[in-house]
Amino acid sequence: MLALPSPPAQAHPGGLNAEGCHNNRQSEGYHCHRNCRSSPQAPTAQLRGGVYFANCDAARAARAAPILRGQPGYRPALDRDNDGVACEPYRGR
Repeated sequence: MLALPSPPAQAHPGGLNAEGCHNNRQSEGYHCHRNCRSSPQAPTAQLRGGVYFANCDAARAARAAPILRGQPGYRPALDRDNDGVACEPYRGR
């Protein structure tokens, strides 16, 4: 039997959000390190720039909020008041 060396684990400084994902500050991309889904789900939409946030909590966890119209990750569903700023800071905090 031949034992092959395993590839080194890749790690990034910083934390992961609840989905196991984060923004890569060097490449400005958003990616995931683990697939924690136990059941198959419909594929998520890929937006311009390859950045997708399921909701504003995910955008805030990735330190990407607020997201301006035209920036990667912006989509109208995250902009409740349609002012061009998605995932605005909570008021009164």
